[in-house]
Amino acid sequence: MSAPAAPATLPPSDAPLPTPPARRRALDWRIRFAALSLIWGFSFLLIKVGTHGFAPFQVTFGRLLSGAAVLAVAMAVRRERVPRSGRTWAHLFVAAFFLNALPFSLFAYAELTIPSTLAGICNATSPLWGMALSLVALSEDRPTRRRVAGLGLGFIGVLTVLGAWQGFSGLDATGTAMALLASLSYPVGWIYVRRTLAGTGSSTLALTGSQLFLGTMQLAVVVPVFTTAPDSFPLLPTLAVVALGALGTGLAVLLQYGLVEEVGPTTAQMVTYFIPVIATAAGVTLLGEQLSWNTPVGALVVLAGAALTRSRTSGSAGTSPSRHGRRLSRN
Repeated sequence: MSAPAAPATLPPSDAPLPTPPARRRALDWRIRFAALSLIWGFSFLLIKVGTHGFAPFQVTFGRLLSGAAVLAVAMAVRRERVPRSGRTWAHLFVAAFFLNALPFSLFAYAELTIPSTLAGICNATSPLWGMALSLVALSEDRPTRRRVAGLGLGFIGVLTVLGAWQGFSGLDATGTAMALLASLSYPVGWIYVRRTLAGTGSSTLALTGSQLFLGTMQLAVVVPVFTTAPDSFPLLPTLAVVALGALGTGLAVLLQYGLVEEVGPTTAQMVTYFIPVIATAAGVTLLGEQLSWNTPVGALVVLAGAALTRSRTSGSAGTSPSRHGRRLSRN
C-alpha cells in the first residue's frame, strides 16, 4: 500500500515463471513473507501519522523520494542499467502516475477524514476492480462463474464494510470514495503495464526504480503548486513518512522481488490477504480507531471475493499484468 504502497495487492500469475537459479537466502522465505505483510499492513497507519504533520501531497512526495532512494542504492549495488528507450520511459511515466503518484496521493487525502483501518480494507478491493476492468480492457480474458461470483461477493463485502443498510452513516463519503478510487487506480496501471511494458529487455528492478523516480518527479512538480513549505518537521510524522517510503515503497519491493523468485507469484501474492488484517489491528491498537462488527465481517467477505476472482481454471488467461506490474505497484 500500501501499495502498499503497494502499498498495497499482487495480481495473480497467468503462467509459471521461469525457475531461477537456486540461491542461498540469508533468511527463510516465511520470515521475509511475514516482514512484507507487516510492512504493507502498517503502511496505512504510517500514512495517517504522516498527515498529522504534513500535507497529503508532501507525504506522497516524501514517500516516493525515500522509496526511490532505496531502489537507486539497490540498482547501484547490482549494477543495473536504466532503460534506454524513450518509448519505455514514456510508458513508465504513465505507469508511475497510475501505480504510484495517484493512488498514494488519494490514500493520503482519504486518511484525513477516514480511519486507516477503512483505507486498508478499501485497498483490498483492487483485485475486484481488476477483474471487472480486465473483462472490458483485455480481450483474452473470459469470465467464469466462479470469478463473477467472486466479484459479486466482493461487492457485498464492500457494502457491508460501509454499512449500506444504515445509509453509510458515520462515514465520510469523500474520503471513502478517494480510497476506493486509489484501489481502482492500481488495476488501471497493471493493465496499462501489461499492454505496454512486456518484453522491454530491462530488469524488473531497473523498471521499478525508474518508475519510482518518475513518480517522484511528478510529485516534485505538484507539491510547490498545491502546498506551502512546512514550517517545521515534527519528529514522528517525519519518521513515519521516511519509513513509509524506505520500507513500504523501497525495501518491500525488494522483498517481494525475492519472494516471487524463490516461491513463485502464487505464494507471494498471498500477502494480499494479510494486509487489511494487519492494517485493522494496527489502527485499532495503536491509533485507537473504533471498529464496529460490520468492518471485520465485511473485510472477510471482500477478501473471499477477491480470492475467487483470482482463481484459475484451465485455459483461463487471468487478469495479471506483466512481471513488472506484478512486482512493483504496491504500497
